[in-house]
Amino acid sequence: MSTAPSSAPAAEAHTAVPETWERWLGGRARVRAARGLHRVESNRGQLVDLASNDYLGLGAHPAVRAAAGEAAARHGAGAAASRVATGTLAVHTALEEALCDYTGRAAALVFSSGYTANLGVLQALGGPGSHFILDAHAHASLIDGARLSGARVATAAHNDLDAARALLEANRDSPAPAPRVALVLESVYSVLGDAADLAAAGALCTEFGALLLIDEAHSLAATHTGSALRAAGLAGAGHVIATATLSKALGAQGGVVLLGGEAAGLLREHLVNTARTFLFDTALVPAAAGAALAALELADAQLLGRLGRNAALVHDTLAAVPQLSGRIERGAGAVHSITMADAAIAVRTAAALRARGIAVACFRPPSVPDGISRLRITAHANHHRRELLAALHTIAATILEEES
Repeated sequence: MSTAPSSAPAAEAHTAVPETWERWLGGRARVRAARGLHRVESNRGQLVDLASNDYLGLGAHPAVRAAAGEAAARHGAGAAASRVATGTLAVHTALEEALCDYTGRAAALVFSSGYTANLGVLQALGGPGSHFILDAHAHASLIDGARLSGARVATAAHNDLDAARALLEANRDSPAPAPRVALVLESVYSVLGDAADLAAAGALCTEFGALLLIDEAHSLAATHTGSALRAAGLAGAGHVIATATLSKALGAQGGVVLLGGEAAGLLREHLVNTARTFLFDTALVPAAAGAALAALELADAQLLGRLGRNAALVHDTLAAVPQLSGRIERGAGAVHSITMADAAIAVRTAAALRARGIAVACFRPPSVPDGISRLRITAHANHHRRELLAALHTIAATILEEES
């Protein structure tokens, strides 16, 4: 029988939060409330799920659950160490090999999350002499990784390769150009759902001798080819680095950096030795690695096709409502968004939909880069057509009611 740790000494002081910090915290809370930015933890419960990133519905798949349990039974509840200190398990290497097979890349390195993968790769490539050019809608993990890297950082207008070219030219023509440059984009952006022109971006980086870093968080196992990089003909490109999460379409947890070309091994070795979120973080939980491995086997063309058809149904059904037709932003993947008049209406509509049994995502500043609040509607492969149509009609009616 286990024994709980002994209680703290009776004489231990129970001091309050320092007054200066308490005033600051209270002030920040009031600002969030005034701006309609207050957020609370939530769960989907028994709602019709049009909010989560489990695009293929694999998180609850029996085979994925069974694989998670088998990995935990074989390897334990946790990896117990970092990957470089006895934490690399057979399930990690099997997952990396499977990810390479699925995406057509030459090497892979699995991290504990997609966030830590982005932080780690940018930090490892950063420092004096490095220059990162980020898309204006880049995910917070890419922004944080660039800021923490010690590299020079610039921002290009969203999905504007001419703006990126101008920044590449400015670096090349400056009196002290950075010798190492990387253009950092997402394959599919999470809020608008729009896609980058990866083939053109790859050619642009080749022209300027730059790396191209693509975050495939919303396209890995969520596009018709399974990988936007592969669809763009860049799977074998050595100057292209991809990152992705295992917690969206694969329904598990974790992140990965995917490398191509002859230097893939050299880049992987560099990450193993220098990426702080790899070196100093406990390795990915075995159950999550096993689940992702099983999900990869299930994420086939048939399932991706169902996701594509449901994504089209979401857009076409909502666009057919006259009052919404000009407000639907069609995504390149599973995500579509509806622009809302302001943050308060967006929050109120999302709450009304939840009360009616439907979960949608509500995006408002600062999560929305352009400051326009949105309801984000996410398609899933496991929704039946009748169920999905009923939910979409309820969404349209609720929006019109809340805006009236």
